Amino acid sequence: MSNTASLLLTLPELILSVGSIALLMVAAFVGDKATRGISIAAVAVLMAATISAALPMNGGGVAFDGLYRADAFSGFAKVLIYVAAAISVMIAPRFFARGGALRAEYPILLLLSSIGMGMMVSSGDMLTLYVGLELQSLAAYVLASFMRRDARSAEAGLKYFVLGALASGILLYGISLVYGFTGTTLFDGVAVAFSNGLSTGEMFGLVFVMAGLAFKIAAVPFHMWTPDVYEGAPTPVTAFFASAPKVAAMGLFVRVAVEAMGPAASSWQQIVIFSALASTVLGGVAAIGQTNIKRLLAYSSINNVGFALFGLVAGTEEGVAAVMTYMAVYIVMTLGSFLCVLQMRDARGEPIETIQSLSGLSRTRPALAAAFAMFMFSLAGIPPLFGFWPKFLVFDAVVGVGLWPLAMVGIATSVIGAFYYLKIVKTMYFDEPAASYAPVTSYTEGTLIAVSAIIVSPAGYLAIPALGAASLAAAKALF
Repeated sequence: MSNTASLLLTLPELILSVGSIALLMVAAFVGDKATRGISIAAVAVLMAATISAALPMNGGGVAFDGLYRADAFSGFAKVLIYVAAAISVMIAPRFFARGGALRAEYPILLLLSSIGMGMMVSSGDMLTLYVGLELQSLAAYVLASFMRRDARSAEAGLKYFVLGALASGILLYGISLVYGFTGTTLFDGVAVAFSNGLSTGEMFGLVFVMAGLAFKIAAVPFHMWTPDVYEGAPTPVTAFFASAPKVAAMGLFVRVAVEAMGPAASSWQQIVIFSALASTVLGGVAAIGQTNIKRLLAYSSINNVGFALFGLVAGTEEGVAAVMTYMAVYIVMTLGSFLCVLQMRDARGEPIETIQSLSGLSRTRPALAAAFAMFMFSLAGIPPLFGFWPKFLVFDAVVGVGLWPLAMVGIATSVIGAFYYLKIVKTMYFDEPAASYAPVTSYTEGTLIAVSAIIVSPAGYLAIPALGAASLAAAKALF
């Protein structure tokens, strides 16, 4: 394939790259007074990238001699990533307005991070994987500590950087082992080498690569950074971390497991089973005693990653399709929850993060309480809300390959998670009212909450045919 044809396949990344560089120049010469215009332009760039990413879902190809893949899988993931990033840009101005902390670089960092995430889900080589992951991570480290004068934000950025560097080292060591014992970094070449049986060195390489990727999806036992970073980072940044990078990391994890290490499925399946069970149990139990809503949602993300991994355990097209459906519904539920958290402000407009402040919310802000309750019930997987459907799919995929005991354990652990979600609902509807929150001043947030609530409501089941077809097409691209 010619370089021109290869470049055309990377159109989403080209759009984001040119857009981010152009906006960076505007920020450099105009300064922070151009922040609003840059934010609007960033959303437009992300929407353009979303449209271009959806095109390969009906075709695509392999670019740069196998380094980059434009297929239905990457297209599906990129649509989710770019939409989540655009929403993260849209919800930032009101949060940062009071302290004047919003800088023109914020939307640009999100664009740069999105480039890395696009490279992650399109990688066909271990080196492309690493470059994309590092580009995403470097921007994320800055975003976590974006409020430089806030001690919690600075601490979150430092913790994320140190632990992220450790995970990157583990991943890079694993890649070096895989290359050393297989003689290639291309996913196809690694798959051929693994199909001849795993040597001890290849097994160690597999384990280290899986460990490095598990950190990025915040799966147990590599979850330790998540609660502190989610709590300390600015809420719009936390909403971003819980959505777009989660989809990118999960997409990368699935692609590496299926395409590169598919012949060694019996080896990595044990790792994924342990991580899935441990994530659902720890994510449920550790969240019970939390008093900060952002920390609770951090453990919720760990819990949900565990459930998503159940689909990968199956190792089938249906299982991978279930994982992608799960991530699509998950980001709607999570973004909706964090949009509700953004509404938690006292009379002076200062953000509040305590769960206790939600007491009696149904009597002071009934619409907000109803939306928040819908997101909590949906995250718990309680029918008839749409959050039940992806959980059903992943367990059905596990049962389909005969691992019904695993499905039974997974269903039992989902009860643990339901406890703390119901605790939030109980606080809003049955406790005595706390001080009222400040009135809503953002139509953008209100509209996004309403749209998210409609999607997770029973009306979301109307999207099953289209969502199921897209996720199955994405899964087929890997097999």
